[in-house]
Formats: sequence, structure tokens, C-alpha cells
Amino acid sequence: MSAAPSFPAIASWIDGVEGNLIPIDDRGLQYGDGLFETILVRNGVPRFLTLHRERLQRGLTRLGIAPPATKILEADLARALPMAPPLAVLKLMITRGSAPRRGYSPPAECTPRRIVSLWSTEPLPRDSIEHGVSLDVARLRVPESSPFAGLKHLNRLENVMAAAEGLGRSEFDALMFDTADHLVSGTACNVFLVKAGAILTPSVERAGVAGVMRAVVLREAARLGIPATETELSLRDLAAADAMFVTNARIGVVPVKRVREHEFPMSAIPVRLREAIEVLDA
Repeated sequence: MSAAPSFPAIASWIDGVEGNLIPIDDRGLQYGDGLFETILVRNGVPRFLTLHRERLQRGLTRLGIAPPATKILEADLARALPMAPPLAVLKLMITRGSAPRRGYSPPAECTPRRIVSLWSTEPLPRDSIEHGVSLDVARLRVPESSPFAGLKHLNRLENVMAAAEGLGRSEFDALMFDTADHLVSGTACNVFLVKAGAILTPSVERAGVAGVMRAVVLREAARLGIPATETELSLRDLAAADAMFVTNARIGVVPVKRVREHEFPMSAIPVRLREAIEVLDA
């Protein structure tokens, strides 16, 4: 799949110290006990940073992990951003930290750990923006309801295995459905349908990730007067849609031209949204 091309890390820091060695007793490594944010950096400016930090704060609160102080995160940014090329990705992971003993139960004395890495990236090919991308449908089904719905947590094994189904194919990403056949997301993106001049997107109350770019699309759609609804969607809804597009923090808004054999026409709505959002950084 081609949704996220791989490049070597430019630099990384563990709790503010440059390096890439994570202690073996870190609960993020042991149990996926933590959260992450993937932030696009353009010309040294992290896009939608406030929204990323607010989502991180909400997620850490839900997991009972103490959030880093604002001045600590600002120091992390101050170290990383001067090293960023014109287009880069900043990944911020917060784990519960190292545990003094083994076991799932989170010890109260854990000190959260910050893992910051800076990666080079490339803009999406113009053809993908102008003519859309192709998607597949993953065979793997995710649970219909998760207590961690909406969170960008470190337990991404469902996405990993769904993406693994498409290794070697040319599709941009694969759509994920739950066990009740409701559309959830792509493996690395949120999904929107266009129907009768309105946009529809799966709710993240029961499954999926509350993407930052998803939030920006819903915000900007309201500003542009485009009706938007979060709802349950099925494969039948997808087939009946007038158009489709996908989003994430790195790619922005990208139209979909095909899901398997079903083709979609280009729509003015994702074009309007992309044009409105591309000039924004907050």
C-alpha cells in the first residue's frame, strides 16, 4: 500500500535526550500502553498543533497517564523543528513509562515517557490529488465496539494486519469494517462519503480513530456551509454514494476514484475542502 512511504528518521529523542534506545521494561513496548500523534510539519510549522495537543490530552486523561507539562512539549518541539526539512512528519509517543514489576496492572509510580521522532516525507503525487486514489477492502473485521474508540493508542495490530493483506498491491489503502459490517475507516485514514451535496463519515463513538484532519474537515465543512453527519455506514451506503474521499494529518483531503471494481466520479466537495484546508496551519 502507498498511503505512507517509508523514510529513515532524521532524529529521535527519548525524554528529551537524543537517541533511539527504549528500555525493555517500557509499558508502551510491553503492552502498547500509550498514545501517539503524527503531525505534519511544513516549512518548520507543525500543522494543527493545538488540535493534536488537545487530542493527546484527552486520550491521556482517558488512560490515566499524566500528560507532559506544556513547557516540556514546547522544549521537544524546539529541539526537533529546526532540523525539519520543508516537509516532514513529527511523531510524538507518550507511554506510561517503565514499570518496576511485570504485569498488566499499571503501577502508580510509573513516570510517563516521551518518544519524539522526526521523519522526512514527500507530498502526495499530483495525480492522486487531481484524479483520486484506489482503495481495497480488508478481509479482517474489527470489533463492533471498543472501550478505546476514538483514541490514537499504540495498539494498532488490527490496522497492521489489515494493511498486511494488501502488501504488494497498488491500492492506496484498505477500508476496514467491523463485525456488523459497518464502515470504520481505512487502515491509515478516516473516510468520508458524499451524498446529495452532504458529507457522511463513520462515527468514532464505537470504533476507529478521531483523526485530527477528520475534525478539521468537519469544522471547515460547517464554515463552508456543507452539511456533515457522523453516522453508521455500510458497504451498501458506499456503493450508493456520489463520491468519496479520505483524510489524515499527512495527506490532507484526498478523493477516491475506485473501491475495488466500484468507481466514483470526482466531486467538487472534496476539492473545495482541500483548497480551504491546505492554506491553514491551525
